Amino acid sequence: MNERFGPRDGDGRLPVALLTGFLGSGKTTLLNRLLRHPAMAKTAVVINEFGEIPLDQHFVEKSEGEVVVLANGCLCCSVQGDLEGVIGTLFASRRGNLPVFERMLIETSGLADPAPIMQMLLNQPLVIDNFSLDSVVATVDAVHGERQLREHEEAFKQAALADRVVFTKTDLCGPEQTRAIERRVAAINPAASLLHAAKDEISPARLFGGGRLDSLASAQQWLSHRAAASDHRHSVPVSCHTLTADRPLPWQALNLWLRALRIRHAERLLRVKGIANLQGEHAPVALHGVHHVFHPPVALPHLAGEVHGTRLVLITRDLPGEELEAGWRAFLAENGVSLSHL
Repeated sequence: MNERFGPRDGDGRLPVALLTGFLGSGKTTLLNRLLRHPAMAKTAVVINEFGEIPLDQHFVEKSEGEVVVLANGCLCCSVQGDLEGVIGTLFASRRGNLPVFERMLIETSGLADPAPIMQMLLNQPLVIDNFSLDSVVATVDAVHGERQLREHEEAFKQAALADRVVFTKTDLCGPEQTRAIERRVAAINPAASLLHAAKDEISPARLFGGGRLDSLASAQQWLSHRAAASDHRHSVPVSCHTLTADRPLPWQALNLWLRALRIRHAERLLRVKGIANLQGEHAPVALHGVHHVFHPPVALPHLAGEVHGTRLVLITRDLPGEELEAGWRAFLAENGVSLSHL
């Protein structure tokens, strides 16, 4: 692997799923269900407060300091301070008395903007050496979600940055209200998969796996989205754009273009995901960024020969698609590459 790129996907780093959602959106209820699922074995769960999760004594197998081990083999740890420090402590504990875990689920507070946590998972060397951001899951209250998304920036960002959105309390509202909140979220984040807590089985398998590009199908799912749309009912429109190229790109030029993009549009660039074929490289690489922070490109040797061309998916805020596309076309023209229709 070229040393200028980050670790390879599937290289042994532990996947991390981020569970976010606004106050009262049912995030804690969903987490409580997950903690009792047999498939949560070998999962470390970082939660806000143990008091919010009713763990009866028969379900707690043992306690090691700040970590509670559940009967199904799941580890729970409460955030007492620095999240990066908690992650490092948990990873170090794998060599101690605690059961070995193979993935991590992090619960954010209801008023948290998930972007800084995502940036830490994508950019901090001590974290990215051992962990990879797998997926972001947001709970949205079907009853009060419309108002929360309109009035609270945190709720809006949680939905906009999610890979999967789980609608809660759909059993408390009618079909039309449910369809309305689905349309609202789809307008904010066309790339997100939509689930219903009341009718879908929300197993760990539905939450993890959103970012593991271990097959062509998973890569296509990671980059899938419905037609680009804008949420014009919010004070600042959000759009989803796809930029493509039909041939391998020079990394140095692409890196400079991405750097200029994030310097110029950092706050308007909510999230970037992409798979790029690069000149001189045998395998494609995955690209991932939040605002101005980008993870080092991750080599995907198992997709060599399966992914052709380049595809970038950008979720932006108040950033005209025409401006993005014009800049991309100019970049491609300078490097003798054509647009594709991947």
